[in-house]
Amino acid sequence: MGKLIQNGIRIDGRKFDELRPVKIEVGVLKNADGSAYIEFGNNKIVVAVYGPKEVHPKHMEMPDKATLRCRYHMSPFSVEERKNPAPSRREIEISKVTREALEPALILEDYPRTAIDIYVEVLQSDGGSRCAGITAAAVALADAGIGMRDMVCACAAGKVDDTIVLDISDVEDKEGQADMPVAYLPNLKQISLMQLDGKLTAEEYEECLNFALKGCLQVYEIQKETLQKRYFSEVSKSE
Repeated sequence: MGKLIQNGIRIDGRKFDELRPVKIEVGVLKNADGSAYIEFGNNKIVVAVYGPKEVHPKHMEMPDKATLRCRYHMSPFSVEERKNPAPSRREIEISKVTREALEPALILEDYPRTAIDIYVEVLQSDGGSRCAGITAAAVALADAGIGMRDMVCACAAGKVDDTIVLDISDVEDKEGQADMPVAYLPNLKQISLMQLDGKLTAEEYEECLNFALKGCLQVYEIQKETLQKRYFSEVSKSE
């Protein structure tokens, strides 16, 4: 593989601090309590939220708050070579970090002895799918009317050809030197997820985190716009 950055331009034509195109739709599944669809670069992900509902099995029930469950799953056709449909270790790990990234934003104590299930289905994968999944899941939770302290927006930054860049693509993820996915609660100014795969100096780490947070705030604006459009269209229909 040749250089991924030439004359200040990345392999897909973006600048260092440029997001891939992001499109979010809300209320895409009739049978879910809340749902969202996101295109983040070439990622295509659909999220369904069910609940609050009765907990099965009963021993998972918590007396003081809802049980939040999350399943991140990549469809067999979502990557170049067919993926085994059984959950991989990576999918189990991403399911866990997605739940942990969303949990601080949710007012789970309003729904004791119930379950809220989140299904994140990756239809097409293109690097940064965990951030795209978290972003869409937060919109789907809002669509389901679950009480939230804040929205959760997510974006990754990374290091490619010794340069810190925003929102790394699949090629940059595979060929680059570091990847830092971050989830952020923008009004509470809290980070609910930060992972790092690769090596960064202290200065690079700070720059990478700042890039990721700026990306999160850009994603948050798209989330807000999507939900406002949905809400205003619902209001105008009811009038």
